Order: sequence, then structure tokens, then C-alpha cells
Amino acid sequence: MTAKLCLAQDPEADELLSVDPFALLTGMLLDQQIPMEVAFAGPKKIADRMGGLDPHEIAGRDPEEFAALCAERPAVHRFPGSMAGRVQALARAIVDQYGGDTAALWTAGEPDGAQVYKRLKALPGFGEQKARIFVALLGKQYGVTPPGWREAAGAYGGADTRLSIADVVDAASLQEVRSTKKAQKQAAKQARESGKAAT
Repeated sequence: MTAKLCLAQDPEADELLSVDPFALLTGMLLDQQIPMEVAFAGPKKIADRMGGLDPHEIAGRDPEEFAALCAERPAVHRFPGSMAGRVQALARAIVDQYGGDTAALWTAGEPDGAQVYKRLKALPGFGEQKARIFVALLGKQYGVTPPGWREAAGAYGGADTRLSIADVVDAASLQEVRSTKKAQKQAAKQARESGKAAT
């Protein structure tokens, strides 16, 4: 069964994310310092400009040429140069470690949730939080539910949450997640400021 994702809020971009695991992984990589839906629309922009989204081709592309491709308007990211390097590093990791098969991250050797999380965290550009959110996204929307996936996803794995891209299923939930993130940032900012005031 193919997932029917609604992350980019654009039918064609979402279709690519639904059928191409590398597109989904790349969208997650791009999801920082720009709106979530813009990040997840990025893989479609790359695919349109390259005629596909093959990790082998991306890994082998001249870095300057690939950076220029990512910087074409509309740019793939607000920091197209540095993110182009990260996308290529991710593609190289998928080629070197998984033979170019992104889905092997969660299928090779029938890993449990903790192992999937560990594999994701080992990828370039994936820290603890990004890896947990991606485990939640796989489990909640992509049909990848190995034993212990909710535990591996931490708070993001909870049912009926509105914490991350893993919970975005339509325009309304996108706004709910955005509101939650905004509130969290505000709370963190206030905590920092009250901490400074106390010193």
C-alpha cells in the first residue's frame, strides 16, 4: 500500500514523497530554518531539475553544479549551497551503506524501532530529534511500524499529537503543528530569558 502523504501541501510534490523513500528522507533533511511544507516540496524541485531523484546520480554530481541546481529559483532551501552539500552527503551515505536503496534503512535485517532510529541518527544531517521525528513519520503515515517504533520516536510517536511533520495530514493539522512549534519556541525563549535574569 502506498502512503498518501500531504506534507508539502502540493499534490505533485506529495505524490513523489509518497512513492519515493529517498524523496521523503531528503524532505526531512531539508526541514530546518524554513517552513515544513517548503522543505518537503524541495525533493520535487530537485527531481524536476535532474529528471529524477536517484541517490547514485545526486552523489556523483559535481558539487558546484548541484549547488547551482539547488539555488535556481525557486530555491530548494533558503541556504541552497550548504543544504546542497548535505543532500549530496546523504545520497552518498545511502549509496555507500545501503546500495542506493533508502527503504533498506527500515527493511534490511528486519530492524526494530530502536535500530531504525540508530540507523537514521547515523546519517549525515540527522541528529537525535530529526531521527525521532522521521521514525514517527514512518510509523504514523508510511506504514513502517517495526516493534518499538513509538518508543524510538519518543514524544513524537504518541497518538493524537500535533508536534511535528509526522502529524501533518492536511492544511488544518499543518497549522496546528505550526502553532505548537511556535508555542514551544516562545516557552524556550522565556525560559532562557528568566534564566538570564536570575544570574
